[in-house]
Amino acid sequence: MTQNPFSRPVPRRAVLSGLGLGALATLTGCVSSPRAQIADLSAFGGLPGNIPPEYATAYGPISDGGHEIPPIDLKRMNVQFLRRQVAYTGPEAPGTIIIDTPTRYAYLIQPGGTAMRYGVGIGREGFAWEGRARVQFKREWPRWTPPNEMIDRQPELEMYRGVGMDPGLKNPLGARALYLFQNGQDTLYRLHGTPEWWTIGKAVSSGCVRFMNHDIIDLYNRADQGATVIVNQPGGATV
Repeated sequence: MTQNPFSRPVPRRAVLSGLGLGALATLTGCVSSPRAQIADLSAFGGLPGNIPPEYATAYGPISDGGHEIPPIDLKRMNVQFLRRQVAYTGPEAPGTIIIDTPTRYAYLIQPGGTAMRYGVGIGREGFAWEGRARVQFKREWPRWTPPNEMIDRQPELEMYRGVGMDPGLKNPLGARALYLFQNGQDTLYRLHGTPEWWTIGKAVSSGCVRFMNHDIIDLYNRADQGATVIVNQPGGATV
């Protein structure tokens, strides 16, 4: 594997800490070229058999807010999109979130030259906007209200017009959502969970930027309200 020239190895202890796992693997808790400055590492050599056992805990069942989130089937998961701490030597401040749609990765910049990397799926709305925004607010188990334009395209959603869908495991926004605003205006761009974990790493038919529920909970717990979010699109200027 070719190493990114801007990267440096991250000790295994730091990886476990970044996953929210302790020493006993118990669950606890304008840039010129940002893509070039984020370590582009393929997790565990891209081989399912190389997944550290700690990941079974990190992606195991979760009881949260009265909902029982099922475990991720790691044998069916593309391992390169599992949560991982990587090196970061770019200019963005800790707390910044970078969404790089071409690579299907999201990064939360951390102190000490590292970033937490998450695999994401990008929906139709997710390809419609790029730039800098801020996390205006965050919600646990959010209510999903599809826009009128979506309901017009999909009449079966008419029952949700104006009232939305109750939170739950089948809700398209999943367990958490971060709402992005720019200059005080809603971008309609969301970072959100999904029960369809098998869509991570892919272009999907609907939604903005979707994370596995396990990962959006992790991001929600780490990211601050008001955090800067940078979204890069394929072929577009980096920001």
